[in-house]
Amino acid sequence: MIEPIIVVVSLLGLIGLGAPIFLALGASGLLGLYMARGSLAFFFAPSSLFGQLNSFELIALPLFILMGNILGATPVGRNLFRAAALWLQWLRGGLAIATVGASAIFGAVSGVSVAGVAAVGSIAVPQMLDRGYSRTLAAGSVASSGALAMLIPPSVPFIIYGAVSGVSVGALFIGGIVPGIALALALSVYIYIRVRLNPEQAPQDTGPKATTGEKIRSLGGIWHALLLVFIVLGAIYSGLATPSEAAAFGAAGALFIAGAVFRVLTLKKTMEIFSSSLKVSGAILLIIGCARIFGDYLNLVRVPENVSAALTATDLPGWAILIILMLALVMLGMLVDAVSLIVVTTPILLPLIETLGYDPLWFGIIMVMNLEIAVVTPPVGLNLYALKGVCPMLGIEEIIRSVVPFVFVQFAMLMLFVLVPELSLWLPNLLQ
Repeated sequence: MIEPIIVVVSLLGLIGLGAPIFLALGASGLLGLYMARGSLAFFFAPSSLFGQLNSFELIALPLFILMGNILGATPVGRNLFRAAALWLQWLRGGLAIATVGASAIFGAVSGVSVAGVAAVGSIAVPQMLDRGYSRTLAAGSVASSGALAMLIPPSVPFIIYGAVSGVSVGALFIGGIVPGIALALALSVYIYIRVRLNPEQAPQDTGPKATTGEKIRSLGGIWHALLLVFIVLGAIYSGLATPSEAAAFGAAGALFIAGAVFRVLTLKKTMEIFSSSLKVSGAILLIIGCARIFGDYLNLVRVPENVSAALTATDLPGWAILIILMLALVMLGMLVDAVSLIVVTTPILLPLIETLGYDPLWFGIIMVMNLEIAVVTPPVGLNLYALKGVCPMLGIEEIIRSVVPFVFVQFAMLMLFVLVPELSLWLPNLLQ
């Protein structure tokens, strides 16, 4: 039993020294395989890496990232917020609630939470501050709602979880719809209650009311992107296309919208988008491949089985074990990035989840809901730093304080879907 401890210490040590996560995972996994199988480790490790990456569904990953980056370079995010703000002008706290709505829809466009924070936050926060909204409400609503992109399909974390667990990516996309909408509604309800109890945090808009014509015209800058997302997801849900095939169509459609409709693509801008997408995709794929080496070592020495046996032998009810796991994942998410958390913990926890009688599809949805909390909690909460980058008038400590109540809302919704699995599974079961 000393060998797994050495491997885990090696992993943590490499991460602590600042080594890239893929290198830490691959090197510690290779060390474990060498201790267990000697020189055969140098055969097993490459087989694990390429075996993991040799997946047709993984093609969707770089294509959806490319689609999101292209649409992120257009005014879609700004137009979404403007449209939502006009339609909710009558409501106290309407700008903050509009931010949640715009972020949720932009999540369906981009699939990347940081992109949503940058696109929506850069215009939403200044407008809210100019109209007298409290700084904590403005920052908290943007940072927390940006995380909806991780849950609302097309979702990059769902693609990664599907590759690691073998669960259908299409089913995961369907399963993310109800929790995504429910979480967006919960954040909106919280904002409404908060501003009703504290009216000074969101003064009522006393400016000229938007006409029906202005509201309808505000949709002119977003309908093509929403139509593209509807077609892409519709093709997946109807069975007309696999996620990878739909992602290819989505990337091509995004290129057309950015180039022909908005005319924002120059040669330099296009190369920057492709370069950025290539770097992000390559980094994620490297992590996934090297995590498979680490995961295969854990399976070889039966770590998942031992963890399952230890927890199921505690005589705790299944729901209690689940809550313990959720708290552990939330704490890990504060220290480890989303991709690494999925690829490292899934091989260990999934056997336990199946032993307890729960659906792997449901666990994937719950895992991503955990990640939504992770991206808004320090020190690794990327949404916090993305918001600071586009809104330099906000201090990082101020942003962190502002998301605390929103994190409690997210955790409450997580517990609801943990304790009532049917809420997230009824739609996938209905459409199967």
